[in-house]
Amino acid sequence: MSGDHHDHSHGAGDNHEHPHDHGDVDLEAALLEQAVRELLLEKGIIGAEELHASIQAMEGRTAEKGADIVARAWLDPEFKAHLLADGAATLRKIGVDLRGPELRVVENSPQVHNMVVCTLCSCYPRYLLGIPPLWYKSFEYRSRAVREPRAVLAEFGVALDDGVEVRVHDSTADLRYLVLPMRPPGTGQMSEAELASLVSRDSLIGVALAGGK
Repeated sequence: MSGDHHDHSHGAGDNHEHPHDHGDVDLEAALLEQAVRELLLEKGIIGAEELHASIQAMEGRTAEKGADIVARAWLDPEFKAHLLADGAATLRKIGVDLRGPELRVVENSPQVHNMVVCTLCSCYPRYLLGIPPLWYKSFEYRSRAVREPRAVLAEFGVALDDGVEVRVHDSTADLRYLVLPMRPPGTGQMSEAELASLVSRDSLIGVALAGGK
């Protein structure tokens, strides 16, 4: 489709012709995580209680922080401009520590709709959105989001006009993406908290619209 664009951001040594399916990637990641965890405990770098607390904190994260960021951007044009120019630096200034990966914020508009995928595994801004959903990690989504993004969006209930360009952004271990959805009409009198309630995790990935419509 001429109106679709794939933002391929992996390094020159990366390609999508890899032999691993989703199960292989998850198994390798789990084994690596277990090995690192055991090493940290063995060396006394981190205690069992501290490690358990960190895991629970990560598993308990939701998309609330990401929704709050979007609501603030809708209300504060200066913050929005900084967020789009340098997402990671802007968030660090307000106390949001992404702990390593850079963050690029991409804005939806009447002319452009953005969606995010990680074609190699499940890279994703967990500190803003929580644990990635199973469908995001599935081989079907990781492959089809690039090949036929409009069909995938339609299955999520997002029907776009033919004139809207779809841009697919490929996350990596070093670069994550966050979609800034369009503010729903008729929300001019809403507070920041009310606006944040309109922003779902899926709209921050780009497979839903803010407000669910």
